[in-house]
Amino acid sequence: MERRLAAIVCADVAGYSRMMGTDEAGTHAAFKAHRSAIHPIILNHGGRVVKNTGDGFLLEFPSIVGATEAAIAMQTLMAERNHHLPADRAMQFRLGIHMGDVIADEDEVFGDDVNIAVRLEAVASPGGFAISAKAYKEASKHLTVPLVDAGNHRFKNIKDPIGVWTWTPEGAPALAPALREASALSQQYRTAIVGVLPFANLSDAQDEYFSDGLTEDLIHALSLQSFYRVLSRNSTFVFKGNNASTRLIAREIDATYLIQGSVRRAGAKIRVTAELIAPETGEQLWTGRYDRDIGDLFAMQDEITTNLSAAIATEIVRAEASAPARLSTDVTAWDRFLKGLSHYYRQTKEDLAIAVDLFREAIRLEPKLSIAHAYLATIQIQSIQFGWVKGTREMWAEAMKLAETSVRLDPRSSFAFSILSWTHALEGHYEAAMDAAKRAVALNPYDNGARGVLGICHFVIGEHREAIELFSMAAQRDNSDPRYQWAALNAFSHYLLGQYDATLSWAREQLYINPNHLQALAIRAAALAQLGRGDEAVEATRVLMANYPTLNVDRHLRNFHWKRPEDLAHYRAGLLNAGVPLGKLTLVSSDVKRVAES
Repeated sequence: MERRLAAIVCADVAGYSRMMGTDEAGTHAAFKAHRSAIHPIILNHGGRVVKNTGDGFLLEFPSIVGATEAAIAMQTLMAERNHHLPADRAMQFRLGIHMGDVIADEDEVFGDDVNIAVRLEAVASPGGFAISAKAYKEASKHLTVPLVDAGNHRFKNIKDPIGVWTWTPEGAPALAPALREASALSQQYRTAIVGVLPFANLSDAQDEYFSDGLTEDLIHALSLQSFYRVLSRNSTFVFKGNNASTRLIAREIDATYLIQGSVRRAGAKIRVTAELIAPETGEQLWTGRYDRDIGDLFAMQDEITTNLSAAIATEIVRAEASAPARLSTDVTAWDRFLKGLSHYYRQTKEDLAIAVDLFREAIRLEPKLSIAHAYLATIQIQSIQFGWVKGTREMWAEAMKLAETSVRLDPRSSFAFSILSWTHALEGHYEAAMDAAKRAVALNPYDNGARGVLGICHFVIGEHREAIELFSMAAQRDNSDPRYQWAALNAFSHYLLGQYDATLSWAREQLYINPNHLQALAIRAAALAQLGRGDEAVEATRVLMANYPTLNVDRHLRNFHWKRPEDLAHYRAGLLNAGVPLGKLTLVSSDVKRVAES
């Protein structure tokens, strides 16, 4: 293993997956013919092919001038070869060029400078190349073609911003209109692309149908989400039994994330394992294992699919929210939305305030971005429930308008209908809430959030056992999504059934996630008072009032629009027994018994 200075060129074919889907044999043959045609150019400029990939190659040159001149010559030749072809058959390479210190080991090269070349290739226009400012500075004095300064870019897993220059030859064939539109869309809305690889069958061949069926069901379940795109079965099943690396497969199908897993059968039991991978880095973002009795095979398969899709969907959103800034010097609505999402996931008062501003900016930049409206409505409601802002009529009206707009902009989004249902439920619009929740579940039966919101509809009308069943199911399958507060909701439902010990357990779980959760602190104090645990109720009320010194029962209950008056009276009594002030002028007593009797 040695280190040396080198110029690196990374290449791939724009739209390769689309072309393979249209004509697999013809696309592969054309790619090999183009690669053979440009090979002499590589050699004539002192370069060598480090490795070939499914839709591209990695080159090494001893000179950055030679590498850049070779790139110009290659793209000029490709423009000539594409000149008489229809736009949908034109094969256009994108090239990324960088120079620096590389590690050489068994004819391959590694290191950050190789990774930067790979990232630059993703920025290049089809038919052109992108070169780092460092490499351009060295090569520019010898170049006879003009390059365009594309500014600084931040790349995933690269610490410092990279200056980028770009070039495209004159006369290079333009992309077909539909492809150009898709390309612009993907740059503006950097939506993640998810590929589900065929689950490996580790049992007898007769069980192959189950592993294939589970994979197909998972593809379908994930495709019902609106946050990302899921590749079809045809895109991923070609890799069944293929031992290619996940990184190579991801480049082949343009996937941001890959899901792979296995199925093993032993007697009357089945074990399913799965993992979510970021293929560029090989990082394992999530892993899960499910052991089930076979029983009703289809019911068991459906349960595993639901559990898998719930866990994976949440982790993809979390991974996208924490990803570095995208490859654009322009601030886009999607950039602002994802930046807001990253703050939203931190679940602090300060971060939610920042997220509100970022979501508002995203909507200003792109008024049709449905998901930004839905998340902004979510924050408005949660900020009130957490006690971080005062719930005014204007805020509730805005939350309703945002939820309605989200549904209008994306009527296929179960999340949008869930937020609309939640808003209606909290406003006391019981029938409208139930209708929207049922629509959300119908749009995506695998969306645990939608089922949980259906539980909220049952809760507000007083059907607490039905609510508990739905809340518990949602909490069991996905209790890490901050959009939903299943533990707090479970605490309230158990309280209103008089099951105070269960209330305390669920409140404790919610406070573990968010120690300042207003409603969890309040229901804990009320439950302790109902159990007659006076000293503990006093302490719980002290903690509640220390976090929310202006809280009083009248103000707190103003935002509760439960259908049954007896439910409100039950909760009100618990708060008063715990020593929470009735109104503005009521003082907190240290003697719970005295307050309860006054």
